[in-house]
Amino acid sequence: MTSRDELVLSIRLEIPNAKVDQSTLGLESFQNSTLRPIAKFQNELILSIFENYIKRYKNVFYKLGTEEKLNYIENTVKKDSKFKNLIRGVFMGHFTANEYEFYHKNSSEVNKRIINLTKERLQTQLHYFEKQSA
Repeated sequence: MTSRDELVLSIRLEIPNAKVDQSTLGLESFQNSTLRPIAKFQNELILSIFENYIKRYKNVFYKLGTEEKLNYIENTVKKDSKFKNLIRGVFMGHFTANEYEFYHKNSSEVNKRIINLTKERLQTQLHYFEKQSA
């Protein structure tokens, strides 16, 4: 029988630009080999979560200009505790047992990286939300 860790790794996307070699530091290596592939794999879910967040707050997002939308995303991802916890769960649900151990030992720094990856992903796909409001 295949273990959960093997199944999780078998669905993980490879990102050729996310380089990992002997010179890569632990946190950077974790970001490139674990967090980035999970973010890419979970992209549609992350977009959907933020879209539901926008709806929950009465679509104020759609009335903002581009710069204000970018700031809205940043503020949401960095300051809304419920949103941050949900996003962390989206990532942690795809960790192997060893990755979770690494996360547990470095949770503060890994959480920052998860939040920054999410912010960048949402901001670079701003066009997705503009299509939704049309």
